[in-house]
Amino acid sequence: MATTAELKSALRETLEARGVLQQLKARIRAEVFSALDDQSAPRPPLSHENLLINELIREYLHFNKYRYTASVLTAESGQPEVPLDRQFIANELNVAEDSSSKTVPLLYGLLHHFLGSKDENKGKLVLRGSSMAHSRLDAES
Repeated sequence: MATTAELKSALRETLEARGVLQQLKARIRAEVFSALDDQSAPRPPLSHENLLINELIREYLHFNKYRYTASVLTAESGQPEVPLDRQFIANELNVAEDSSSKTVPLLYGLLHHFLGSKDENKGKLVLRGSSMAHSRLDAES
């Protein structure tokens, strides 16, 4: 007769071989976070910038099949359940796409653009904080 340790080991190996173990772990984490989430604490309003940032991240997560991570992002951020239209996001970011770029998340295209422009531009891009990010930092301090 198999011992408890042997059964646990066999179960773990089977779940890993089927690719289910990591999904189960992620699902449990998502449920724990959901249960612990304090719904009475008001969330800051979802700004236009955060909406776009979260959507870029969600598209990346779905592309890489990080579905449970995406579900936690959606639940915690207050992001709408229905994803924003990709063309809308591209227009908001002033991004033009060709047919090959539409097969990968917008984040990949943005990263490719900035990594590729290193050699072309000796100067660095100057980033400025948004008014929404500054007002949130001021509210937290």
